Amino acid sequence: MEEPTITTPLLPKSSNHAISDQNSHLQSQLQVQAASKPINPLIPISISSPLKLSQSPYKCLAVIFSHVGPVSCLALCGEFLLSASNSKDITVWRQPDLNQFTKFGHGEGFVKALVAIGDRVFSAHQDRKVRVWKQVSRKSENAFRLIASLPTTKDYLERCLKQSNYMQTRRNHKRLWIEHGDSISCLAVHGEVVYSGSWDRTLKVWRMSDLKCLESIRAHDDAINGLMTHNGIVYSASADGKIKAWGKKNSPLKNNHCLLGVLISREGMSWNSIVTCGETGLDQNLLYAGGSDGHVAGWKCEMEKDKRVWKMVCDMKAHDMAVLSLCVVREFVFSGSGDKGIRVWKREEDGGLGRLGFIRGHEGPVRCLQACWYRREKGYVLYSGGLDKSLRVWWVPQQQNSQG
Repeated sequence: MEEPTITTPLLPKSSNHAISDQNSHLQSQLQVQAASKPINPLIPISISSPLKLSQSPYKCLAVIFSHVGPVSCLALCGEFLLSASNSKDITVWRQPDLNQFTKFGHGEGFVKALVAIGDRVFSAHQDRKVRVWKQVSRKSENAFRLIASLPTTKDYLERCLKQSNYMQTRRNHKRLWIEHGDSISCLAVHGEVVYSGSWDRTLKVWRMSDLKCLESIRAHDDAINGLMTHNGIVYSASADGKIKAWGKKNSPLKNNHCLLGVLISREGMSWNSIVTCGETGLDQNLLYAGGSDGHVAGWKCEMEKDKRVWKMVCDMKAHDMAVLSLCVVREFVFSGSGDKGIRVWKREEDGGLGRLGFIRGHEGPVRCLQACWYRREKGYVLYSGGLDKSLRVWWVPQQQNSQG
């Protein structure tokens, strides 16, 4: 499939898609031919050349205020970008122009996490449910249909009559082990399995074919904030300051997940986000995590005497406040923080991170990140969602000089 081409940068022009004060200097240098009745809230802008916006190589392409609250999560779904906030609705944007395609949603509690695989979208909610959606149409109306909520009614009915399926959560209160007891904060997909992590400290495993819950693991001593999978291993990052690696034993009798390793950087901090690298020959089984102390740490997974070991390759002060989000695409790593900024990194051969630059523009903490590589334009489109209720689009050129 041919890659999409970015023809012109985009800037919003409507009451719901406003330009922030920090971008007023940019808007003043752009010439916009306003229509009497604009149809599309994102108006293409022609930038005259040369145009010296700043010394920064990063350009803001769009600022979108369409969510009623803070943007909580982003996910790439083929040609679409999905975004969600503290409402039940998930907004679908068509890449790269970010024309709004449709909205869908169901239930109570805002969306905490999104992950897409094929024609399916999994959404995690504050009401302790995982909802499964399927794209059934290319038309915007009813394009995504709800097909299940996890745990499914069938799974619940099969287990509710057996007392051994219940677990004690607090005094005089029990629930089925297939149910999460608190907000579901993160999701990950590997093969035919979906993983969900929750503030109830458990990691649950769901089979994609019939959406049945296979396992419930008491994974951490505090809330689980992030999940990622790589090479058959699922990594869980927690507020207890630990990152744990889970996998299956190579035995037909051992089908359940077991603990493979525990990664600790320092005491008294929380891991808020985690990413793995597996798209290029540089990945080397790398794992990066962002912490509440503003650090980004990295580990490399290696085999020693038929056993996996994780060696730390970097631990860098990245931000003045907590790192809330991470994103990796090819050799680039992006970190979003409570300091309202986005740090741009480039992976080095040994797995370390080299500083490239810093992106400013959000008026609140940067909660979520996603990015796409555009080969013909030799750069990346970076999407960022913030607690300032904005979705922002940035252009990041591939060729940059390291800051050391």
